[in-house]
Amino acid sequence: GEVMSIEKKFLKTKPVCKLKFQVSGGVFDHANSVSVAGDFNGWSKEDLPLKRGKDGSWSASIDLESNRDYQFRYVVDGNDWVNEPEADLFIHNGIGEENSVVSL
Repeated sequence: GEVMSIEKKFLKTKPVCKLKFQVSGGVFDHANSVSVAGDFNGWSKEDLPLKRGKDGSWSASIDLESNRDYQFRYVVDGNDWVNEPEADLFIHNGIGEENSVVSL
């Protein structure tokens, strides 16, 4: 199965959190591309691509303003939307599915 994680690092000097997304296994093993789409990038499938490491896992980091909630999902091969099981909560997105939410 898939292994997914979100790592939060809060900066001491300003209200910013460095979010690291990392996914591997399952559908991600056979993926040609993985990205994170969310309300922080207009749900763009291209804006935050994950890079594949030598161990086969995909990862990417983004700096976001803290004290906020953000909705997001992983996009596999530009087509399949995957939720983050470790998300802080899930919210219905109006198309019969759920989005992952991370609270910073």
